[in-house]
Order: sequence, then C-alpha cells, then structure tokens
Amino acid sequence: MNDPYGVLELARAAAIEDAHNADFVGDLVSIDAEDERIGTYLFEANLPGYGGWRWAVTVAKVDSDSVATLCDVVLLPGVDSLIAPEWVPYKDRVLPGDVGIGDIVPTSADDERLVPGYAALPGDEEMEAVQLWELGLGRARTLSIIGRDQASKRWYEGDRGPHTPLAEQAPMPCASCGFFIPISGSLRSAFGVCSNAISPEDARVVSVDHGCGAHSEALVVPE
Repeated sequence: MNDPYGVLELARAAAIEDAHNADFVGDLVSIDAEDERIGTYLFEANLPGYGGWRWAVTVAKVDSDSVATLCDVVLLPGVDSLIAPEWVPYKDRVLPGDVGIGDIVPTSADDERLVPGYAALPGDEEMEAVQLWELGLGRARTLSIIGRDQASKRWYEGDRGPHTPLAEQAPMPCASCGFFIPISGSLRSAFGVCSNAISPEDARVVSVDHGCGAHSEALVVPE
C-alpha cells in the first residue's frame, strides 16, 4: 500500500504504545489522506471485545521536507464493529430470581398489571371495594384483569400446572386432595396452595389439576 507520508512504522509504533501490547495492533487497513499534509493510518484492533474496531493514528506534515508529527491515536469503530446494544429499561431487564435481599425494584405508576384499589376485581377483597376505599383499608393498587391473566397463564403453564411429569404421574389432581387450600379471590376456582409438608409443592401455588404422589387419598390398602 502506498505510504504518502512515509511514516507507516512510526504510526504503528504509536498504536502499539497506546495499546501497551503489540499483539493488539493488527494489519494496516488503509491510509486516509484528508489533504497533502494530514492523514490517518488505520490498523486492525485485536483487542478482546473490540471486534471490527480500528486503531486510528493521525499524522501531519507541514511540507514534503518536514518530519511528520503524531497528532492523535484513538480507537474507532468500523463498519462491522461490535457496539453496545440498544439501551433496555431496567423494568424490561429484571428477570425472575434477580431480586435479592435488600434489592428494591419499583413498579411503574402506569403498570398495566395493576389498577387502583377501588377497581378491585369482584371477590378479590373480603369487603366491598367501596367500603374498603371509604374506610381507608384498601390497597392503593390491586391486580388488573391483564395482571390476573398474565399470572394465571404463567402459573398454569409453569412447573405447578397440569402439564408436568410430576402431575401426569399423580394418582389424582390437587383439587381432590385434603391438603389443597383454595386461594381467595377471582382465581379461587383455578388455583390453591399445597399444605402437605412431604409434598414437593408444599407452600406453593398449584393449579387444581396439578398433582403429585403425596395426595391425601393415595392410601395404602391394608392386607
């Protein structure tokens, strides 16, 4: 490649000095001449995590007889560079299991899963919604229809729904088990909580058609 400024090795040395490791400076990619006095040497950057980036070493010469001067050494992204992904808000990044002891995860004021307390679904509060509001006993926000449907779908299709190896091998469904405690509210007909200490689902929400081998009526008939 033609070297109009005659300082290729000087530019490479400058990139290596900035990289602190000769292995991080790869082959010459191009020499971009801004004019007859200023140009930029681009070298492949072999830095871990910087795929497609280039070392850009800019030089200047006052005239053809003068000694070239180093102006700048920087890392620049190339066309195929690895760059940071688009920013994702925290509420879209938090996953189940991410919240630990002492962690605070605020809920958005416009979260579609929640509605004002006075708009509670019928049967989700022991007292009527209006009474709770007037007495100041109601929660500020309660589950919306969207939130209820999302939770129901997640629970039913998860590990404590009917379509798991444990449930499919169970002698009878949870709805007929003496250890099954139906939950209150609008989800009562579909879910409950297991209270059998020896069951793998103890203290967990299960669907009425879930099941396990610790069913209360899975009795051993004496001989």
